[in-house]
Amino acid sequence: MGIFEYAPAPESRDIANLKDHYRPFIGGEFVDGSGEPLKTINPATEEILAEVGTASVSDVDTAVKAARKAYDTVWSKMPGSERAKYLFRIARLIQERSRELAVLESLDNGKPIKESRDSDVPTAAAHFFYHAGWADKLDYAGYGPNPKPLGVAGQVIPWNFPLLMLAWKIAPALATGNTVVLKPAETTPLTALVFAEICQQAELPPGVVNILPGAGDIGAALVEHGDVDKIAFTGSTEVGKLIQRTVAGTRKKLTLELGGKAANVVFDDAPLDQAVEGIVNGIFFNQGHVCCAGSRLLVQESVAEEVMEKLRYRVSTLRMGDPLDKNTDIGAINSAEQLAKIRGLVESGDAEGAQRWTSPCPVPDRGFFFAPTVFSDVHQSMRIAREEIFGPVLSVLTFRTPDEAVAKANNTPYGLSAGIWTEKGSRILWMANKLRAGVVWANTFNRFDPAAPFGGYQESGFGREGGRTGLEGYLDV
Repeated sequence: MGIFEYAPAPESRDIANLKDHYRPFIGGEFVDGSGEPLKTINPATEEILAEVGTASVSDVDTAVKAARKAYDTVWSKMPGSERAKYLFRIARLIQERSRELAVLESLDNGKPIKESRDSDVPTAAAHFFYHAGWADKLDYAGYGPNPKPLGVAGQVIPWNFPLLMLAWKIAPALATGNTVVLKPAETTPLTALVFAEICQQAELPPGVVNILPGAGDIGAALVEHGDVDKIAFTGSTEVGKLIQRTVAGTRKKLTLELGGKAANVVFDDAPLDQAVEGIVNGIFFNQGHVCCAGSRLLVQESVAEEVMEKLRYRVSTLRMGDPLDKNTDIGAINSAEQLAKIRGLVESGDAEGAQRWTSPCPVPDRGFFFAPTVFSDVHQSMRIAREEIFGPVLSVLTFRTPDEAVAKANNTPYGLSAGIWTEKGSRILWMANKLRAGVVWANTFNRFDPAAPFGGYQESGFGREGGRTGLEGYLDV
C-alpha cells in the first residue's frame, strides 16, 4: 500500500499577529523590562521572529510587590463566584483567539500546527473552564470547611508546551485565590505575552497575573524572593533539584514536575495495530518534547518482530517539515542546543551497540530538525535507555514475563508515566499497581484531562497538577 501524497496546506503566519517587539507584563501593564532584550527565533527556519524585552532582578521584585498588593487588596478578598467569572472570561477569550494562539505557538516552538490547534490551545482553555468551576466550591473540595490561598505563587514553565503549561499553573492558582508571577521559557515567551493581553481583555485586576520573560537568572530570582509563598516548576530534573535546595528550610510550598523516561509496555495479546499508533503518539508527538513521552518501548518477545515491522512502516509514513503545514506530523526541534543534545545521545546509542533505524523521510535543509529514530537491541545499561533524550528517539527492549516487564519498567530513577497494552483488564490493574509512575495509561497514551491529576515520583518530582488533588498545592489546608 503506497503512502498518500498531500498537497501543501500551510496555515498563514499572518494569523499570529506577530509584533516586532514584546514587553514584560507587570501590574496589569506592559512595561519596558530592564534586562537585556532577547531575540526569539523560528526553529523551523532559524529566522528572528521578534525582539522580547526581558526582566531584571529588580523587575522580579516589582512584579512580586504588584502580585502581593493585588492579593491583599482584591483577589484574596473576592468571593469565589466572582473569581470564577474572570477565569471563565479568560477561557472564552482563549477560544476566541485560538487560531492566533495556535499559529504563534507553532512559529515560536516548532510544533506542528495540528497539535497546537487541536491539542494545546483547546486543553489550555479547558483548564480555565474547569478551574472556574472550582473557584466557589473550595469548601467542598475535601480540604476542610475554610481552605485559604497561600498568597503569591512564583511559576516557571518550560518550552515544550508554553501555553498549556501556563494554563496548568495559572488556572488553579487563580481559582484558589492566589496571585501569580510567571516566567515563561527563554526560547518560547510569545504566547505567554499574548495571554497577558487576554488578561487585560478579561479586565483581570492589575497585579493578579504578571509575566516576566527572561533567562534562568530571572527564574532563580523568583524562586529566591522572600515574599513568594509558593513555587511551581515544570522542567528538567537538574534544575528541579537546585530549586528544592533553594527553598529547603523556607516556608514556601513547592510543586515539581520534572523529567521522565516512561515505559510503554506491549504484551503479546495486545491489539498490535492500535498499540503501534499508541507507540507513535507516545514518543513522536511534539517531536518527543514531552516529559511523559513513552521513550522506552517494552515488547513481549513473541511479538517483538511483528511489532517492529509494523512500527517501522508506520514511522516511515510520518511527514516532517513546515510546522505551519496542516499535513506535518513532525515539526522542528525547539533549539540548536536541544538538537545537539539529541544527536549526542543518539551517537552514544550507536557507540554502545544498539541498532539504529531512522525514518527515510526528507529532512529540511534549514531549521532544527531530527528524523524519527528507533533503536532496537537496547540494553538497560545504555544511556539511551537511562537518560531522558527529549526528542523523537525510541529505545526498544524486550521481555518474556509480566514480572520481567515490571522490573524493567521500574528500572529507572524517574516515575512520571507509563503505558500498558493488553486485552486483559486484570493484567492492567495488576501491573498498574506495581508500576512506580504517577500516571498509567491503559491501551492508550498521552491522554490528558483537566479533571485528572498529573505528576510523578522519584526524580520526576512531587505534587500533582489538575483535578481536585491539584488544588491542594495552592491552598493552606
